[in-house]
Amino acid sequence: MSLAELAFDRDRGIATVTFRRAEVMNALDVAMVRAIHASVMPLADLEGVRCVILRGEGRAFMTGGDVAAFAADFTRTAEVVGELLDSLNPAILTLRNLNAPVLASVHGAVAGAGISVMCACDLVIAAENTRFMLAYNRVGTVPDCGGTWFLPRLIGLRKAAEFMFLGNTWDAATAKDVGLINHVVPADRLAQETDALAQKLAAGATLAFGAYKRLANEAFSRSLAEQLSLERTAFQASTRTQDFRTGVTAFLAKTEPKFEGK
Repeated sequence: MSLAELAFDRDRGIATVTFRRAEVMNALDVAMVRAIHASVMPLADLEGVRCVILRGEGRAFMTGGDVAAFAADFTRTAEVVGELLDSLNPAILTLRNLNAPVLASVHGAVAGAGISVMCACDLVIAAENTRFMLAYNRVGTVPDCGGTWFLPRLIGLRKAAEFMFLGNTWDAATAKDVGLINHVVPADRLAQETDALAQKLAAGATLAFGAYKRLANEAFSRSLAEQLSLERTAFQASTRTQDFRTGVTAFLAKTEPKFEGK
């Protein structure tokens, strides 16, 4: 059985990547990250994907790196970390650059690199019993997998520093309040609410969503003039899509558009 598995519902355009190392709360070792890489990378070329869901089996979404693997031989820890990130970093970039919105469906514990993987998603829906912890302060290192990039943008420099330095554990309500996640639902409704949200995202204007993601990814490093120019190019490109024509026609007719992601 793969430690991460990609399933694609072609009829609805929804791809689901499930982390499947449940016995250790989906902690990351080299085999696990290679399985994640093998599941995520095909999404860039998989025709018809209009929403992606990331989820974890068992008691947790993902609890970060497998610390026991780091301690097995301290002389090789840096090398092991390199192997982990050789697989995880390209997967993170793929998720950020997909046209399809990426939805993290989280429960139980989300910790360490699990926070970064979650933050790489566009939206997060969480069971109300979820707990969030960065935990890097406890092992004396820095966030990886984009954690230092995502967190200041999502929750601000002050809250990100607090999360890192004090090692706080946040419940789902707090995580929502600070902007780390979007939705909190009862644990027994997580699957149902995730599916409903995924269907709504999959019915959207997929190419426009992708263009927005790419513009937003670099917005903090560009001047206003640069961003205005890139927005202009992206808007003009969108006018040549079928979804734009569908949306404008439906808007004028006061009907709901039926986008096809084309």
